[in-house]
Amino acid sequence: MSKTTIRKGIARMVVTGLTAGVLTAVAPVQFANATTHNTTVSTTATNTPITNGTAGASMYVATRNSTTGSATNGNFAADNTITMAGTAWSKGLLSKDSTITVAQTATALTGATLAFYARSVSATDAAFVATGGTFTAATAAAGAVTSWGTNQNSSIAFFDVGTATQVAQLWTAPSTAGTYTISLYMYASSGAGPTLDAPAVGTLAGKITVTTYATSPGGSYSAAYSYCKTNTTSATATSNLDSSSVVENGGSWFIDFDLNDGLNNNLDTGNIVATATNGALLSTGASGSTPSDGTASTVVSATDGSSRTIKVVQPTANAPLTTTVTISFNGATICTKTVTIRGEVAKVTVSNIAVQDLSSDTGITGFMQDGSARTGLFTVQAFDSANNLVRTATASPGTSDPTSAVGTWSVKAASLAGQTLISAVSVNNVSTSTSSTSTGSYGTGIYTCGATAGEVKNVVMNFTNTGTGNVIESAPFNLRCADDPYTVTAGWDKASYVQGDIATLTLSFVDSKGNPANSKTTTGSWTAVVPMMALVSATGTALNAGGSILSATGTKTYTFSVGGSTAITAGTYNSVIEFGSLVYSAKATNTYKVSTGGDTTSNADVLKSIVALIASINKQIQALQKLILQKR
Repeated sequence: MSKTTIRKGIARMVVTGLTAGVLTAVAPVQFANATTHNTTVSTTATNTPITNGTAGASMYVATRNSTTGSATNGNFAADNTITMAGTAWSKGLLSKDSTITVAQTATALTGATLAFYARSVSATDAAFVATGGTFTAATAAAGAVTSWGTNQNSSIAFFDVGTATQVAQLWTAPSTAGTYTISLYMYASSGAGPTLDAPAVGTLAGKITVTTYATSPGGSYSAAYSYCKTNTTSATATSNLDSSSVVENGGSWFIDFDLNDGLNNNLDTGNIVATATNGALLSTGASGSTPSDGTASTVVSATDGSSRTIKVVQPTANAPLTTTVTISFNGATICTKTVTIRGEVAKVTVSNIAVQDLSSDTGITGFMQDGSARTGLFTVQAFDSANNLVRTATASPGTSDPTSAVGTWSVKAASLAGQTLISAVSVNNVSTSTSSTSTGSYGTGIYTCGATAGEVKNVVMNFTNTGTGNVIESAPFNLRCADDPYTVTAGWDKASYVQGDIATLTLSFVDSKGNPANSKTTTGSWTAVVPMMALVSATGTALNAGGSILSATGTKTYTFSVGGSTAITAGTYNSVIEFGSLVYSAKATNTYKVSTGGDTTSNADVLKSIVALIASINKQIQALQKLILQKR
């Protein structure tokens, strides 16, 4: 194609003749504009006024479809204002989005003719450029001089905008289905004009991508343009991303959906039916609303595909619910969602029990080791009857008496009766999370010990549900009181190891009376000599921080890698463990064997075997001599 220069002051409409589906490589310039385009496409639609938007930075498409079988540009009034609302008609336009600048989209039938219109600024000309199809009739306000000549209805057409600031242009889509772009450029009429090889010399003021179809995909449900999602508050669905939130006892789920056809238009009025399993109660309303609680597990509504919501609530108060809700449109399933609403507390557990110090009523600081500094000596968790985790308050971890509690903790008085070792047991920090991976799903408890060591068996914690008054008991558990660590003993899990084995060392701490020591008092750092072993567990104190708290039996375990990353020498070795800060700091010494895992026969073993063999041969010789003498 030869290069053509267009004289200054001439606007040009160019069709490049590219293959359907290929876009022009034009770097768009985004203009700030808050005005939107009318998205309704029909024979009675109102076209967006040309005075909307920003001059030199907006492009419009007539959304009113022709009733006469042909498209037309808008007419100009005597005051130089193009009257697009009543006089511009497109033909075969199917849908149009609301944007007016450089990211517009539309759909149309093959061979459709679309009416474009725009405003330029003073002394600025305009040019439309397309990747396919044909530009036809152009219209401009007073002051423009059209010059079509032999180029009319072809891929190249020119007209001189002159002093006009409003232009309109028809574009006819190819007969082949595909994707095409039409771009609007603005450039100063006093500057250099475009050339045939370089039409985009101005500023990009508008750009639209038009997808054409041989037959309209409208009217039928399209999963690509429809959405359905779960939410804890109703809102217009703009994606299929479900909420990851947890709905607690007495709460509601909302299933928001928006049903569109292949042109991204709302489906026509149809029969929408939602059904739920397990007796869940449903109600429906417009998205963004909060319908009243339903009374049945099926709801039916006759409406179009505009945004709707389904509200889901428990059929039985305080009982957990897991339900699958199925939504259909005119008999076809378009959405299935499974949601859970947790019930009231129906089970509580007590675990991670530590030993209290004598004459103490405080817990271990940072007991949960989650950075919250919560103190405690045991943990509690709550569950509903379906074994879903239930948080007992919505306050932050560390709050001892939240106003948002769903119940109260207490010790069963009868389980402490008849003993004098422990005077009080309580939950000092409630659980605030329903996630099994969060330490916030645990509450913490403490207890008060007197001056005497010992154990109280079958202690029970109660949880009283605020809403119903139902009292839930934990399984019985044991609590101990003991003095500070006084001495330590150590033991290996095996007598011998092969290189590469994992060895477990158990340290057992007792108080001065021989009772397993309490979990609160630090033992200080240790000195460990463990030949042919490499420590895997963290060193440091054997208590408190870093997961080193003593168990309820006064023990702590460490793991070692036999040989580590170096070669070992087979043999028998002694480990020596010492905690220098203990009142009685005797060393804990233990013997163990290590081997390489291959032939472990020693020289002593070989010599012993040779001696045994010689002795056996001597016995056989003596027996032979006796036999010979008897025959003589």
